[in-house]
Parts: sequence; structure tokens; C-alpha cells
Amino acid sequence: MTKMHETLEKMKYIDKSFVNDIFVSSVSDFLPEGFNISIFDSSEYAVLPGFCDVHVHFREPGFSYKETIKTGSCASAKGGYTDVCTMPNLNPCPDSVENLGKQLDIINRDAVIGVHPFGTITIGQKGEELSDIEGMAKSVCGFSDDGRGVQSDEMMKKAMLKAKSLGKVISAHCEVNSLLFGGYIHDGAYAKQNGHKGICSESEYAQIKRDIELVKETSCSYHVCHISTKESVDIIRQAKKDGVDITCETGPHYLVFCDEDLKEDGKWKMNPPLRSREDMEALIEGVCDGTIDMIATDHAPHSAEEKGKGLEKSAFGIVGIETAFPVMYTHFVKTGIISKQRLVELLCDNPRKRFSLSQSGFSIWKLNEEFTVDPSKFLSMGRATPFEGKKLFGKCVATVYNGKAAYLNSK
Repeated sequence: MTKMHETLEKMKYIDKSFVNDIFVSSVSDFLPEGFNISIFDSSEYAVLPGFCDVHVHFREPGFSYKETIKTGSCASAKGGYTDVCTMPNLNPCPDSVENLGKQLDIINRDAVIGVHPFGTITIGQKGEELSDIEGMAKSVCGFSDDGRGVQSDEMMKKAMLKAKSLGKVISAHCEVNSLLFGGYIHDGAYAKQNGHKGICSESEYAQIKRDIELVKETSCSYHVCHISTKESVDIIRQAKKDGVDITCETGPHYLVFCDEDLKEDGKWKMNPPLRSREDMEALIEGVCDGTIDMIATDHAPHSAEEKGKGLEKSAFGIVGIETAFPVMYTHFVKTGIISKQRLVELLCDNPRKRFSLSQSGFSIWKLNEEFTVDPSKFLSMGRATPFEGKKLFGKCVATVYNGKAAYLNSK
């Protein structure tokens, strides 16, 4: 076993506690020469295993004015992440070996952490014909048409059977198009009071129900993206009891905000939308009881112009990779809702297990440092976040990926 592996084994679970003299000397071997490791010799600092986000949008190739592999991976490292899985709504989208190769070339050139692409389920994400799932399988973490639900039962069943034969996960954006009715925020009190078109909860959970029945037929490994409704939590909880091979994720914003918090600003617009307080409370319960397996940010950068058109006309999507751990630590660990170890499971252990991604590094945090979220200081090109101006705890001072520093902040 190499010294790096020995170090990672020691820090596999952060509840083995804070940095001490011996631990500091071990970690220092993997930081650049001249970095003052002595500042970590304090109980204020903690070493955490590198986080893994299974749902990010780095926008390249095709939309590099929003984000790039370089900026997205640097932002991820600042957030303590050493692995991320990128969604395939790109141009060209990775629906063939050739198109996937264009993305992989950029990743190999520019990424500072592990970046693992999803291949699309269908060609062009149009839902009409399967992508080259078999050809791409060895180079992707799974398959998804994220941003669009697969509307055809037959097409989704074909995809599940093919993924099952290759040992790959189907990661589903669940949304029934016929139930959207032009909506863009939750179909709740805020929408009704302010004259907005709403997105009903059924548009999400109805497709989850359908997919669960298909999983029962195909035995596919199935993962549900960004769940947001209480019905979704209940349905998935029951499916797990029934022995279905299903996992799911939600985002930090769905656990902290609800539609009562909405403002007429594009930084509050995402898909799925912020739901009711009852939905938020059900999601929190799902995190606590294990129904929800992991936290994923759905980091989705857009240009300032695209996010500056108000709640109705702005593009869907917010950024979150740099604030995810501080949000979860502040709102859920410091408050005693979940343990530090449970947060490590949600951000690291469970996503790695589900998508077969080995541990690749660690991050060092000053947990007691409070800061105010200032998007102008993000490394991401995206700036739209509902956490702007919020006070959080937890400053990442270093992230190490495969023995090399991916992020350093000694201030």
C-alpha cells in the first residue's frame, strides 16, 4: 500500500476526528513545497474525504460562455470535491463514441479533479432512438437525458435493459411533459398570489412511479435526479422496502428553501422548482431516514444575461458546487439534525458506491469560520445562487486530488 493510500485510509471517516501532529505530517507530503501546513495544527481544522457530486453541468463542449471544464472543476475543488459527474446536455451531446470523445479530450486537458461524464440515453436527448450506450459504456459513469424526461415507456425500458446488460446506472430526470402546462415555478401559493404559471408535483412523481415499474421488469440499477416533492420521497421509500434497486438525490437548496422564500429574481429559478414547506420537510425527513441517498448540487451555470430576466423569463438553473458543504454543515450538522458522519455518507460514500467511483483525495476545512456568500468570489463562471448574502460556516483551505493540490487557500 502506498503512503497516499495509507493516508486516505486513515482519513476515510472524518469522525476519527480533527487534525493532529501525526496526521498533519502525513497530509503535508501531498501539498506543494512551501505551503504552510503548520497552520493546520489546530482543533479548528478537519480533514474530510474528497466529496463526489453526481449531478453537475460544466457546459463544455458547446456552451463555454456559461462554464468550462476548467472553471467548473476548479470551483468543485474549492468546494471540497475531488470527483464530479457531468450531465450530457451539451453540443454535441455525448450520444456516440465520437461525440463523447470531444468532451473527454477537454476533460483530459483541463480538469483539475476527476470529471466523469454521463452519456445520453437517447440520440440528441430527443427520446426517439437509443444512443450508442454499448459503445460509450466503458467511458461514462452512467446514462441520463438530464434536462428532459424520457417520455416513452418503451424507450425507457429499452434503455434500462441495455444499461442492465452493461452494468451501468440509468440516472433519470423525471418529468412528464404533458403535465407542465408552461409552468416555471412550483404550482403553489406564491404562483397563485403573483400570477405565475406553476409546475405541478405530479409532473415529477408520476414518472418516478412509471420508472419503478420498469425497474421491477428489467432489474436495472436506477437513480432519480434532484427529487423535490413529498410524494417522490414516499414512492421511493416504498420502492426500497419492496427491494427495488433504486437510489436518489436532492439538492441543498431544496432542503433549506421553499416557495415561501421565492423572490422576483432569476437566482430563485431552477428545475425542478422550490416546492412547498411540506415538501421541504418531507425531503429533510428523507435525508434523515436514509430514503435520500446523496446530496447533489445540480450545479447549472448560466450567463448573467440569461439569469437577469426575472423569475418568469430567466433560464432554469443555479450554481452550488462551492457552497454545498457549508450549506449542509451549517443547516444540518451544526443544528444537530444529522451527524457529521451522515453528511460524509451523503456527499462522499453513497455517491461513490452507487456510481463505482473510488476515493481520490481529501479536503481540509476550517469548520468554525463564518463567511457571507459572495458570488463575485466564486471560481465558477456562474453567479446565480439563492444563498447570496447568507452566512454559512466552513471554509475550504485545501483540496488534494490524486496526490496533487487542486485548490489552495492559505489566507
